[in-house]
Amino acid sequence: MKKLLSLILFTLSLVSVPLSAQTDTLITKNGQTLIGEIKKLSQGVIHLKTDYSKSDFEIKWKKIKAIYSPRFFTITLSDRMRLLGRINGKTDSLIIITKYNNQIATDAEHVVRLDKFNDNIFKRFSASFSLGLNLAKANNLRQFTMRSALGYFTKDWRSSASFDMVFNEQDEIDRTKRIDAQVSYNYFLKYQWFLFASADFLQNEEQKLKLRTTPKIGLGNYIFQSNRAYLSVAGGIALNIETYIDPNITGRNNAEGFLTSELNMFDFGDVDILSTISIYKSFDSKKRIRTDFKFDLKYDLPYDIFIKMGFTINYDTEPVKGASVSDYVIQTTLGWELD
Repeated sequence: MKKLLSLILFTLSLVSVPLSAQTDTLITKNGQTLIGEIKKLSQGVIHLKTDYSKSDFEIKWKKIKAIYSPRFFTITLSDRMRLLGRINGKTDSLIIITKYNNQIATDAEHVVRLDKFNDNIFKRFSASFSLGLNLAKANNLRQFTMRSALGYFTKDWRSSASFDMVFNEQDEIDRTKRIDAQVSYNYFLKYQWFLFASADFLQNEEQKLKLRTTPKIGLGNYIFQSNRAYLSVAGGIALNIETYIDPNITGRNNAEGFLTSELNMFDFGDVDILSTISIYKSFDSKKRIRTDFKFDLKYDLPYDIFIKMGFTINYDTEPVKGASVSDYVIQTTLGWELD
């Protein structure tokens, strides 16, 4: 009987190992203990799934006193180092144990991002969709705007796509439409360097563009990264391919060098700010310089709903004859995001 009881206890102990390995613990600075499954740390917020709540807990990283987890995460540090390992301890004296059993001491201020390793493939997606509508009695003005984005993230690379559209209709005035889209792929290197390939698409009637296609490749680096913001700079080679609304205007193809910078600020209450500027210098024309600037201000509401105000301007020192040197659009939309 004693042998049978010992065998049962031994078997239960073996079973309990993988079960306990599925338990993560967070201790907040106000003394609360939360047990569940850490989904990720992103933009200064740690997401925890529990059995006693239908929705994930979202706790500011700066409010956490200690973290204990047997899981492997892809860990991004503020000094541009990316690691695969486990993280445990008080937030002022964290220990990261890498997959090679090396130990690295750090603190919460230097931990920028956590992503579960080998998570469900569908949980690596992020997406957002928003709409805006403006109506005016004068000339029966109707303006429709749509913004959408889709992303996928792994420990080694990230891909994304976006599609923005503005459509205007007004009595006694021709309909106008503007479409701005992008696809991109980033491959992460050591010390926060990354290789990237992307393509931009612009249809802009103000600049008489039937379609501008700009495929580009380059190298970039995250100059600064913290729990609340990051700044990246990248540069490379682009090919600018333009066709025009007027069939009598010959299209232009030329090679360009470009420099782009992105500033992303988050965890400022419920407000996020994203700003991007890209400057293109033509190799075929000494005077032609193009600039694209985007600024987005997003305010988060409950249930993953948000309000977003965006400003975009395109500038070209040498547009085709009859076209404006610049065009801008302001969009205000209400939307929902999956993150």
